[in-house]
Amino acid sequence: MANSPHALISGGSSGIGLALAQRLAARGHALTLLARDAARLADAQALLARTGATVRVASVDVRDEAAVNAAVSVAVAELGPPDLLVASAGIVIPGIFKDLPAAAFRETMAVNYDGTVHLVRAALPAMLARRAGRIVLVSSGAGLIGLYGYTPYAPTKFAVRGLAEALRAELRPEGIGVSIVYPPDTDTPQLREEVKVRPAITSKIAGGARVHSAEEVADAILKGVAAGRFTIAPGWEMGLLNRLHSLIGPVLHRFSFDPVIARMHGKDGGGTASR
Repeated sequence: MANSPHALISGGSSGIGLALAQRLAARGHALTLLARDAARLADAQALLARTGATVRVASVDVRDEAAVNAAVSVAVAELGPPDLLVASAGIVIPGIFKDLPAAAFRETMAVNYDGTVHLVRAALPAMLARRAGRIVLVSSGAGLIGLYGYTPYAPTKFAVRGLAEALRAELRPEGIGVSIVYPPDTDTPQLREEVKVRPAITSKIAGGARVHSAEEVADAILKGVAAGRFTIAPGWEMGLLNRLHSLIGPVLHRFSFDPVIARMHGKDGGGTASR
């Protein structure tokens, strides 16, 4: 496996990150997975090892820049510079802005945005030295349009989008590709926990959209990477929103989201959790 392409994935122990890892392992990649939960990482490593792939794992909090640097340094020394670097670690703290503590905003930005920056900064020198590889940053549909109940979350995903656009411009002349992914609601452990506590209005707004599987999203990401696409928007809803969000956003707010919010506030004040 010494000459196998190396994929390094944060948030790789579950959800979209794990679905990507499974597909990449089947294609002969060596893998490095970073995530906080050591038990989940061990389970993921055992699952992926059945394919015969080389699988390294490191229990790392992406908010900790020194820890990310150390884990990536070891991975590069053992498996070489990443051919594919995927930043998919993230958290969601849903709720109403006026009811949320300041810590919710700081923590979400620290994981979703700062954690992405830490990962890219750690891996980039080795990728630049080889002048090859692709960086994939996982944003969200909430990185294209801000939604009720996501005031801590949406700004972090807008920030990831801005980072990807700037990185694309800077790294293209250096031989490094960049992609930004806007997943729709995806059936992951994170979403299953989120829906238990998010505002009822948020669930009502999201209720009309299909929930995609992590495997569907992973397939779309790899297809986009193979095609060298900068923007990867799985599903027709995200595809349309990505292309026309500046036009569609005001229409959605006025004719879809605002009426739902008005009706729900009339019923219960809008702050009750989804059941």
